[in-house]
Amino acid sequence: MNKTDQLLIDIADYVCHKNITSELAYESARLCLLDALGCAAHALQFPECTTLLGPIVPDTSVPNGVHVPGTQYRLDPVKAAFDIGTLIRWLDYNDTWLAKEWGHPSDNLGAILAAADFIAQRTRPDLTMHDVLTAMIKAYEIQGILALENSFNELGLDHVILVKIASTAVVTHLLGGSHQQVIDALSHAFLDGQSLRTYRHAPNTASRKSWAAGDATSRAMRLALLTLQGEPGYPSVLSAKTWGFNDVYLKGQALKVNQAFESYVIEHILFKVSYPAEFHGQTAVEAAILLHSNIKNNVDKIERIEIETQKSAMQIINKQGELNNPADRDHCLQYMVAVALLWGELTAESYSNEFAKNHKAQIDSIRDKITVTENQQMTKDYYDPNKRAIANAVIIQMNDNTIFKQHIDYPLGHVKRRQEALPFIEAKAKTYLSDPLFTLIQGPKRLNEVTVKSFCELAEQIVR
Repeated sequence: MNKTDQLLIDIADYVCHKNITSELAYESARLCLLDALGCAAHALQFPECTTLLGPIVPDTSVPNGVHVPGTQYRLDPVKAAFDIGTLIRWLDYNDTWLAKEWGHPSDNLGAILAAADFIAQRTRPDLTMHDVLTAMIKAYEIQGILALENSFNELGLDHVILVKIASTAVVTHLLGGSHQQVIDALSHAFLDGQSLRTYRHAPNTASRKSWAAGDATSRAMRLALLTLQGEPGYPSVLSAKTWGFNDVYLKGQALKVNQAFESYVIEHILFKVSYPAEFHGQTAVEAAILLHSNIKNNVDKIERIEIETQKSAMQIINKQGELNNPADRDHCLQYMVAVALLWGELTAESYSNEFAKNHKAQIDSIRDKITVTENQQMTKDYYDPNKRAIANAVIIQMNDNTIFKQHIDYPLGHVKRRQEALPFIEAKAKTYLSDPLFTLIQGPKRLNEVTVKSFCELAEQIVR
């Protein structure tokens, strides 16, 4: 008999049998939901995003279909997962997890909300948002724990592989799948071909990175539904010789999991609070904004600017040359710092083609003066499990040799600054969410008790 890979069993055990008791985990999940839906509401303002929404075949009607927040669309669950996931991810402003592999665990909400709405209308009208929060906690944990010791980036694969794996597991269970069916569906998630990271790096950076998570969640939904229709699994998908995941992608090594699945990840999640910047550059942007007052009237007197950063930022957002689109700009450390220094802020609109064109000369004059170097201590602190710092330092030398410097270890949304960040997390969401939806999510007891059906109907009017 073909032996089932232990990792598949461990994930299925966790999803199907683990009772989450941590109050901090549920409170964190509530904040993550608030933040993610605020990001989705904001994304509805961008036509580049909204043109991707709706049925694949125009004017297709799905009776009792899944709601897409902020729209009148009622879609099949697979396309709905894509749309919800794309809205949450579009602006690169949703929560983040950084380890050997980085990613955005709230991406999983595309599949979770679609699955919850789908079954609430059919088989489980009593399903509550507490069930959704539980699914969130478990999806965050699966994605985040697998990211701690495994780097798919180093293989050239995109981190959304972990979104697909986590979403497949929790959605199969949420839809009523058994322990064995969770294992079977997971095997399909590993069996799939995986996305390359090409679209996240020059010279190919483009908007696919903003819908890649939606794509992953929709694929997870499809695999879950196939499994529930009776499609068999592949028990040794990881360990099979020659053709298994481990041999094909990992040179025969097994995926590493060095701690039990509990609720660690969501309790330590990172929020993008102040600005939509790739997370490895958040502290650099914060430092630049603090330095803005020092140089705003003397920009022409800047001699040079040095940014000291960690290895991951060097790999992902250290970018020179022409920037061709918003996706290019929001993954350029030099662009983000230049805008923050010049205007004392960084918004989603700062990456637009219009803004970049209108201010090209000013921004490029600052970019040309920036040197980015790796600080070995920052890299060490980034990987230290007791620190998990995401440090940057911005040093400005004026032409009279005056030096201005800001060094920040932890961004505002880091767990070490969580209390400081809470008012900003709430204010960010309140800017874009409708008052009824914001008020509902703000009340933990009421949110836990409200049915998914009622929540999704309210979320149709998500925008403030």
